[in-house]
Amino acid sequence: MSDKIKFEIEFVIQASPQLLYQYISTPSGLSEWYADNVNSRSEMFTFIWDGSEENAKMLKRKSDEFVKFSWEENEDDSFFEMRIIVDEITKDVSLFITDFADDDEVDEAKMLWENQVSDLKQVLGSK
Repeated sequence: MSDKIKFEIEFVIQASPQLLYQYISTPSGLSEWYADNVNSRSEMFTFIWDGSEENAKMLKRKSDEFVKFSWEENEDDSFFEMRIIVDEITKDVSLFITDFADDDEVDEAKMLWENQVSDLKQVLGSK
């Protein structure tokens, strides 16, 4: 198995940190932009896309700041994290994504996040 490459991308989102947190941390919020449907039982989340299911465990979270998940089938220490950053001076809100992908899939993974976050911005009414 090849080692995965860690990558980070940042998106400016015009929404309050509290509202944004609801969309990255709850099954109902995530199912509006990230997956077709999301269910959770305690810290286990089931993400459903086109009828296929992927399970992830919520490793950590801090209200209005970040959520961190690990896919159940991972055989390494990779995870994906969505962190809300508020610029102290401008008060701009950014969604900072940390994820892992195989070396030859990093660009594709970034593009997937860009598409997903574009959907999130649409749901939030952000530009």
